[in-house]
Amino acid sequence: MSETRYPSMIIMGVQGSGKTTIGRALADRLNIQFIDGDDLHPAANKQKMASGTPLTDEDRVPWLKAIGDAIATGRAEGRITIVACSALKRWYRELLRASDSQLVFVHLVGDKGLLADRIAHRDHEYMPSTLLDSQIETLEPLAEWEHGIAISIDQTPAAIVDEVTRILMGRAAGRTVEPGPETTITGTIHLPGR
Repeated sequence: MSETRYPSMIIMGVQGSGKTTIGRALADRLNIQFIDGDDLHPAANKQKMASGTPLTDEDRVPWLKAIGDAIATGRAEGRITIVACSALKRWYRELLRASDSQLVFVHLVGDKGLLADRIAHRDHEYMPSTLLDSQIETLEPLAEWEHGIAISIDQTPAAIVDEVTRILMGRAAGRTVEPGPETTITGTIHLPGR
C-alpha cells in the first residue's frame, strides 16, 4: 500500500542536478509512486532537445499539463506521486500546483561547475550538455512564498534523501523541523489531512 501522509512532490532543477536519482530514491524511502517527467515529453520535444535546441514555453505547456494530470490522477486514486521535472520557471510551477494545491517542490541546487562535470560523465537520451547554459539562464529559484525545500547537491544522494525525509517525517508528526545547513525551506509545507 502506498504512503499517503506526505505531499506530492516535484524534484526540480536544471539538467545534471540529479532529479531522477533523488526522485527514485526518495520515492523508495517514502513508499511513494515515482514518475520521471522526461517520460511524459511528447516525441517532438525529445527530438528538439536532442538536436540541441532549447524548448520554448509553448513546447513545455502540454508536457507540464501531462505531469499535472498524472499527479491529480494519483491523488484522486489515493496515491501520492513524486515527479522529476525541471520546473524552471515560477509560472511552470504554478501550472503544476493547479493539479494539487499541496504540491511541494524540492529544488536541487548546484553550481555550474559541478553540474557540467556531472553532465560530462553521463549519457542522456536527448539532453546534450549544450542545453545547460540555457537552463541556468531560465531557472527562477524558489520564491519565499513557494512551498518547497531547496537543497544543495554538493553532498551524497543519500544525505539529500535523508534530509528531505527528516523534514517531511517531522512535519507529518506535527513537529517544526529546522533545516540543515545545506537546506532552505520556503513557504509552508502542507501535509494531506493536516
